[in-house]
Amino acid sequence: MHLKQARADFLSGYFSTHDRKTKTRAAYSSDLSQFQTFAGEKLGLKSLNEEVVEGWAAHLRTQNYAPASIKRKIVALKVFCSYWVRRGLLVESPFWRVKVSFGRIEQLPRTLSESEVRAVLEQSQKNYHKAATATRIHDERPVSRSTYRQLRNAALVDFLFATGVRIGEVSSLNLDDYFIKESMFRVHGKGGRDRLAFAVDERTLQIQRHHFSIRTRIEAKANALFLNAAGGRLSTQGIANVIDRVCREAGIKRHITAHMFRHTVATLLLRNGADLRVVQEFLGHSSIATTQRYTHVTKEHMIGALQKHHPSFGLRDPISWEF
Repeated sequence: MHLKQARADFLSGYFSTHDRKTKTRAAYSSDLSQFQTFAGEKLGLKSLNEEVVEGWAAHLRTQNYAPASIKRKIVALKVFCSYWVRRGLLVESPFWRVKVSFGRIEQLPRTLSESEVRAVLEQSQKNYHKAATATRIHDERPVSRSTYRQLRNAALVDFLFATGVRIGEVSSLNLDDYFIKESMFRVHGKGGRDRLAFAVDERTLQIQRHHFSIRTRIEAKANALFLNAAGGRLSTQGIANVIDRVCREAGIKRHITAHMFRHTVATLLLRNGADLRVVQEFLGHSSIATTQRYTHVTKEHMIGALQKHHPSFGLRDPISWEF
């Protein structure tokens, strides 16, 4: 079997038996297509050996990919090889004889400053009040699309900061994922892992209940919690556009992403004393090692605060370096 056919069969077979997001399938397809171009689509599957894998890794380094991107591409190829070992077409995976170093992958999370968080939340609150005056929660009159979008935008931004969910997880939320009496949401996370997200701030709860009440009165093409202008599911790009608009309204000039909301709330939780395991569950990380990178940010904040406020700086005489 040639590599081209093996790639097509893998994508149809592997993703039919694994609960993975469409985005994950697209990433695997792209990475394996790139490998196919490098190795040659007529390369036989059984000719895929450690030399080809090592050559692929070396090629990626020459293309100036970030270590994290190289790792993702190599992992896709590793899963591909393991699949064909299980299917019996490969006797062994070439990765059993290969050790690939990805270099330093760790990246500190990009967060919003305290003033930026305040500005965004205040702008979101202003938008909510405008929408709330136009449509009361118990008012049964029809709601205009523009009024709904204004309410949706306020609820969306507040929800992102309250729960720290990923942008794809927000897009996939359905009406029956919101348990209004329990003030919680069922989030469909990575790798088919569901978790619960809780809203604990009373202002957030008010906004989410109001949005939910209005949303249930709108006839839509989708069962989605957050709708687009056409009545379909609000996409990840649509969510990104909402964030960009609200941030511009708040006077923030730099580009802010939904993932920066996630990083920010996680960092602030740890800074305010939340247990690392709680933050892990909050973010839906399968490994606590992923959560631990936020401790670097909080450690820097702590050192800065100690250097500014520690009593020892006012209780000792200046150091004389003359001996």
